[in-house]
Amino acid sequence: MPNERPAQEREHDRAYMRRALDLARRGWGQTAPNPMVGAVVVRDGAVVGEGFHARYGEEHAEIVALRDAGERARGATLYVTLEPCGHYGKTPPCADAIVAAGVARVIAATEDSNPEAAGGATRLRAAGIPLEVGIERIAARELNAAFFHRFASNRPFITLKLATSIDGAIANASRTRGAAGNFLTGAEARREVHHMRAGVDGIAVGVGTVLADDPMLTVREAPAPRVAPRRIIFDSELRTPGGANVVQSARIVPTIIIARRADAMRRETFAAAGVQVRVHETLQAALVSLAEENVRALLVEGGAQLAASLIEQGLVDRLVIFQAPVVLGAGALNAFASLSPATAESLARLPVIDRATFGDDLKTTYTFGAP
Repeated sequence: MPNERPAQEREHDRAYMRRALDLARRGWGQTAPNPMVGAVVVRDGAVVGEGFHARYGEEHAEIVALRDAGERARGATLYVTLEPCGHYGKTPPCADAIVAAGVARVIAATEDSNPEAAGGATRLRAAGIPLEVGIERIAARELNAAFFHRFASNRPFITLKLATSIDGAIANASRTRGAAGNFLTGAEARREVHHMRAGVDGIAVGVGTVLADDPMLTVREAPAPRVAPRRIIFDSELRTPGGANVVQSARIVPTIIIARRADAMRRETFAAAGVQVRVHETLQAALVSLAEENVRALLVEGGAQLAASLIEQGLVDRLVIFQAPVVLGAGALNAFASLSPATAESLARLPVIDRATFGDDLKTTYTFGAP
């Protein structure tokens, strides 16, 4: 049984899989709708091949790692962050390549939830290659959380990002962000937000954020993603100004406004600027529609009312808070001011899955479900 192997050998397995996960992260923003995957080939206690899925439509991680290993793959162990595929898609089945390479054993971090890619484990075991699944499983599933979510839900995987002060506010009494211009957090934290943007299919805000900040909602301080994320404005009364940055640049970056009601003339004006106006009665219906148009991962960046609506309706999967070392004081707008008391209290019990510092700011990631 796998658990009967020596503890030192198990720790080696974890170390090699962590290396595979590091490799997988190099595909950030380039692989969707495929997951990010990394692979490491180990023979006689030494790494002889490495690879990762670099871009959608290109070779899978296992193929790159096996080519890197060459003849040294024969009799080796392959560590891969996702169960090898067993189907013909844009590339042939990875399981067949593993068998042909003479790999002796495969260790996968997690199974593949995609029914189209199923069959890899069966092909390997039928060829007499032992397959073990589960090493660093939680980390592997978190890395591709949006990918796994799409097989369990009809809405996008939603990450809610908020920047707050030490006293939990997102704006001071005058409704500006902080002392340094309109930014509450520092430059390093803002670069991290651009990195987060590069890994999603859509970036969303409420109309209040558009009116207060006139944001661009684009990826600028990170490597450009393969496909630029769409910009989504939740604006029930269609109050977005025609001169807003998101409207003026809509012919360059696809932009969608979600409204509950929309005057025909106003819709035509936005359409002439390249903005798509969608009318939905409920937030849930809007999200289902976005998922049907391949917005699988959605980063919501505010404001307070939209954040509260999403949380109250159970539509948030991850909450990311960047906390700046400032106090906004009396009259400041609390990040969760619009939540019901019971919901606000429940947030204090959210599990933390990651903490990291960016300059003077602390980034904390919470999960609303099992990590």
